[in-house]
Amino acid sequence: MTAAPTRADFEDFLYAEAALLDEWRLAEWFDLFAEGAVYQAPTAGAPEDDDPAKSLFYIADDYVRLRERIERLKKKEAHAEYPRSRLRHMISNVRILSSEDGCSRVTCNFILYRSKNGKVDTYFGHSLYTIDWSGAAWKIKAKRAVLDMDMLYPGKISIVI
Repeated sequence: MTAAPTRADFEDFLYAEAALLDEWRLAEWFDLFAEGAVYQAPTAGAPEDDDPAKSLFYIADDYVRLRERIERLKKKEAHAEYPRSRLRHMISNVRILSSEDGCSRVTCNFILYRSKNGKVDTYFGHSLYTIDWSGAAWKIKAKRAVLDMDMLYPGKISIVI
């Protein structure tokens, strides 16, 4: 059996994920997700364990919906992101919560700066991941980006956090 990756290994993976988003390399970012993966962002101030089937979420995408979101964001018709925002993700406090059978639950804090039309918005929170490291390429099976803000201001979350 292969030993579980270290915290530094997960940091490198999460830094690479953040760089793909910052560079607007959305197709490559999507390739990090396993088939059947879920990507969720509960509303600001909601409990982190909310269920998207019972509560409002900013994002509650399965694998197919995430692929469609990315395709929409790359088009000129996506007015909120054309021209695209400038993004910068800061990742910190990476922790491995558990590892079993080639998968690990990992959490990290994030700050995201989004600049568009002369305005800079700041989003902060933490993400919870399930990462499958059993194959040749690591895959995200689940990502939940939890905004630790009590409200979303100014109300735009067209970016992928």
